[in-house]
Amino acid sequence: MHKNKLALAVAMMGAMAMTSAQGAETAVAIFAGGCFWSIESDFDHAPGVISTTSGYIGGHVNNPTYEQVVTETTGHREAVRVEYDPSVTSYEKLVDTFFHLIDPIETRGQFCDYGESYTTAIYAATGEELKQAQAGKDATAEALGKPVATAIEMAPTFWPAEDYHQDFWTGEEKLQNGLTRAEHYARYRIGCGKNQQVEAIWGNEAFRGLDGHA
Repeated sequence: MHKNKLALAVAMMGAMAMTSAQGAETAVAIFAGGCFWSIESDFDHAPGVISTTSGYIGGHVNNPTYEQVVTETTGHREAVRVEYDPSVTSYEKLVDTFFHLIDPIETRGQFCDYGESYTTAIYAATGEELKQAQAGKDATAEALGKPVATAIEMAPTFWPAEDYHQDFWTGEEKLQNGLTRAEHYARYRIGCGKNQQVEAIWGNEAFRGLDGHA
């Protein structure tokens, strides 16, 4: 997952289906749902997901850095690239899960994070995926009885984030505040109020499609 950023971004410009070293076909979905730490940690608990990569998408700067994106001047969103096994799960199921782990009606960002980089979107690789993503958005709007703010777009270049952002929720490296990355993330997730907000919106359907979440 921690490959050269430019090389991986260029590779992702091709078809979103690939063959792993073991010869099994895999596929890719890209979701922007606020802070990529929490979206990555959630999808790491989804059946059929093989790997997740935090990154940036949709902006006008090549190979952006975190420091650039957080200025809200590059047009990027924080996003997560999800590689999955189509024999275990499907794009449609992952779209449904995505909507059940965010606040779909919020236009300003997600939870305690506000700004364009934290707004929600689904980036499709094909016309069929675009239709499935739109169908998921329509179903969400009907279920909630409110307009859904999530953008549905064809995927431009996905730029992987810096290595220290990858798998942040499991990291054991100490930060300047004395906490490990995992400890810092746990505090962030509680403090940001994500779980409470998603549960307030979705009730028993919150985080549908996951074996758990962090």
